[in-house]
Amino acid sequence: MAYSNDYQNSARRHLKAADALYSLNTAGAQPGAKAVAGYLYGLTGELALKQMMIQSGMRPLASEQRRNDPYYKHFPELKTFLLDTAKGRRSGELLHLARNTQIFKGWHTDMRYAPTQEVSAVYVDGWQEDAKKLVGQMEEQ
Repeated sequence: MAYSNDYQNSARRHLKAADALYSLNTAGAQPGAKAVAGYLYGLTGELALKQMMIQSGMRPLASEQRRNDPYYKHFPELKTFLLDTAKGRRSGELLHLARNTQIFKGWHTDMRYAPTQEVSAVYVDGWQEDAKKLVGQMEEQ
């Protein structure tokens, strides 16, 4: 089944789920739930950036070009691809975010396989702030 893309609402949904896991206080929930929240914060940030790309006028490439399409990239590679492809109304803002080495520092999809103790709570706290910041910027359009 093919799914359509709704970056804006997906970003909001992932942020809510991440916040719920981040603050989960039931017995045995932490630190694992916080580590999963960190992963979801990264997805939230990616979705917010991709919505800003749509708002900027950028469009996904044809399916045979996915290898070079920032719409199919994750942090940190997404930021690298934006340096070469950002254009349109929000290009300056997108380039600024792509150049910022602190946004989602240390986040990578490989963390989904890592032991919980390798997902730094300090990083998760930062990713939460980054995700909320990017969702806020996405909403400003």
